[in-house]
Amino acid sequence: MIIAKTIGEARAVVHRWKAEARTIGLCPTMGYLHEGHLSLMQASIRDNDRTVATVFVNPLQFGPAEDLAKYPRDFERDCRMLEAEGVDMVFAPDASEMYAEDFCTFVDMTMVSEGLCGRSRPVMFRGVCTVLTKLINIVYPNRMYMGKKDAQQLAVVRRMVRDLNFNLEVVGCPTVREEDGLAKSSRNIYLDPAQRKAAGVLSRSLRAAQEAIAAGQTESAEVIRLLRSKLEEEPMSDIDYVEAVDGLSMQPVERLKDGDLVAVAIRIGQTRLIDNFLVGDPLIDVLRS
Repeated sequence: MIIAKTIGEARAVVHRWKAEARTIGLCPTMGYLHEGHLSLMQASIRDNDRTVATVFVNPLQFGPAEDLAKYPRDFERDCRMLEAEGVDMVFAPDASEMYAEDFCTFVDMTMVSEGLCGRSRPVMFRGVCTVLTKLINIVYPNRMYMGKKDAQQLAVVRRMVRDLNFNLEVVGCPTVREEDGLAKSSRNIYLDPAQRKAAGVLSRSLRAAQEAIAAGQTESAEVIRLLRSKLEEEPMSDIDYVEAVDGLSMQPVERLKDGDLVAVAIRIGQTRLIDNFLVGDPLIDVLRS
């Protein structure tokens, strides 16, 4: 497995692969990998001749009061996991390699990025769009793989790729969950045992909302009310948002239809957790107690 630390090194490898007419899959990550990340690699390896994983904690998508400094990192562990999966190259630049001291060019978006997580993390999606534009211009992938757990991010990136005419396919991969239904996340490590147990309320509440929709409830206000009531049963749960939106535009909807997104963000202690489902998708699998 090739480990590239500079843009020049990565481009040299990509240039050789392109000369050989190899297809390339890109899996952007911020490292501290888990099974959810590895599912992206597996999909890319299945679909493409070569797979590039990036490990880069992107400072542009963190606000001043967020967890950039303490975001979990273990590059050697990440590399062992990626090599075991069969990834062909890891691109792991320093922030100074990606952003010059006088860097002043950003990729921004309206509408799709403004609600949900964009409301409480106003710099996040500008940072995501900017870094992904740079990574696309470095790797020139045929396909890019992202998790459906970050549903708004996936919608933002798909809109950016469409609007800016990038020549690649954005592939959304299913959310990978713990045995109790909690979505895999690098930030789950922040939870102490009591908080980790409390975090199970997230997937259980979403499952209850899915069951209500399957039973015929289509009024988004009623689904939101149900979700809030379930989340509030857990004393440690501090609700950021509970919303029902169009799955593409991220705009609120009054009546739910297949493809709409029901999304939730809560805090357990200092840890912010997100989860969601698309109307029409299979029920979230959670342990019943």
